[in-house]
Amino acid sequence: MDIAVETVCYVINRAREVMADLDPLDDEPGRHAGDDLMREELPEEDDATTVENPELDDLKEYIDSLNEDEQAELVALTWIGRGTYTAEDWDEAVEVAHEEHPKRVARYLLSQPLLADELEEGLAEMGFSCEDAE
Repeated sequence: MDIAVETVCYVINRAREVMADLDPLDDEPGRHAGDDLMREELPEEDDATTVENPELDDLKEYIDSLNEDEQAELVALTWIGRGTYTAEDWDEAVEVAHEEHPKRVARYLLSQPLLADELEEGLAEMGFSCEDAE
């Protein structure tokens, strides 16, 4: 894994902050408005109907500022955390992430309602934790 654990932990912490700022939905325990809003707040590039969320915008800009390899590894970690791939499949997951998500990685990642949890689980599967980064 070439991406710095600190970088992944920063994304995890910021994603949690964004989700914590959103009101929980009343209809389903454990769901947050962010489960739906994260997708809605990341419109197509030319769409001017975005609900303003500076924290979400900052996180999107941060992810966009990472190089292509770091972005692909974030996607791969998310997939490992979700169980789509295992730690042993790391190289394949990164390769597929490069192929399937060469652009708009931030938009893809931030549309994942469980992003923070999946990244954290992916780190754990790879033998790392945010405590290591402190």
